Amino acid sequence: MSKQPIIFTKKGRPFSTSAIAIQAIIINEKEQILLLNSPTRNQGWQVISGALEAGETILDGVLREVREEVGDVEVRPLGVVHSQTFHYDENVPFMVGIYYLLAYENGKIVPGDDMIGSDFRWWHIDDLSQENLHLHPTVIPWLLRRSAALYQLWKDEGERPLQPKI
Repeated sequence: MSKQPIIFTKKGRPFSTSAIAIQAIIINEKEQILLLNSPTRNQGWQVISGALEAGETILDGVLREVREEVGDVEVRPLGVVHSQTFHYDENVPFMVGIYYLLAYENGKIVPGDDMIGSDFRWWHIDDLSQENLHLHPTVIPWLLRRSAALYQLWKDEGERPLQPKI
C-alpha cells in the first residue's frame, strides 16, 4: 500500500492529506430523502456524490455537486452528519467521506453531469428497507435515519455560520 501524502506548515508541522468524497443528503419538508438511480452505472439508488475539487471548501463542493447532479434547486445547508475514512484504491488508500445534510427548499430536479438520464425519487426512510430495493453501497440505512433525525433538530434553527472565512 502506498504512503499517505504529507504536507508541512511553515513551521514544519506535518499534516496528512487525503482525497475527499462528498455526499449530499437532501431531505424535503415531508421528511423524504432524494435518491437517484443512474441507468448507465447500474449501482443502485444513491445520494448525490462526488469529489471535492482543489481550492474548494467542503460546503462549496457540496453545493457544486448538487447543481451538477440535480440542477438549480434551492437547498439550505444544515450541517455534516457523518464523516469516515475509507480505502478507495491503490493510488488513494485514505479517502475521507463527508456526508452533508441539506434541506430542500424549491426547484425542479433535473439530473445532469454524470447522473444525466437518471431516475430520481423522494423516499421515506421506512421505504428504503424494501427487500428488492437495490441501494448503492454509500447509502447506509442507519446514516439516513440519523440524517432524518438531525433534519428534525436542525430544520427550524434558522441562519447559522457553517463556513468560516478562509
